[in-house]
Amino acid sequence: MEKNAEYYLSKGYDQKTAEYFASGRRKIVRVVPNEDFTLTLTFDNGEKRLYNAQPLLKAGTVFAPFRDWRNFRRVYLDESHCVSWDIDPEIDSGKVWSNKVDLCPDSCYVDSVPLTGDVSGDGV
Repeated sequence: MEKNAEYYLSKGYDQKTAEYFASGRRKIVRVVPNEDFTLTLTFDNGEKRLYNAQPLLKAGTVFAPFRDWRNFRRVYLDESHCVSWDIDPEIDSGKVWSNKVDLCPDSCYVDSVPLTGDVSGDGV
């Protein structure tokens, strides 16, 4: 069975997510933090998108430490192309898995908006 948007809709996905999966999953190849707590993401198809991380940065959540710009700007891509932050930069998250907070590429794509025009992606 071809996995088109209708297939994913039948599995309970919303329209936007169904269309994303039907068109093929994407990998993030670059992440740039912006001072307004958004991320400029570049995907493997060359597309640049803007992800607003502000709603995640709430007190009492795993993302709370990244409400501080000095911590937020330490964002990186891990080996699975997930947007990631280490809670304590002195601890190897490859050895202590609970030190890392991440966002999967699929949700980053679906929850971001396309950037158009002349976008440098420098962010800082």
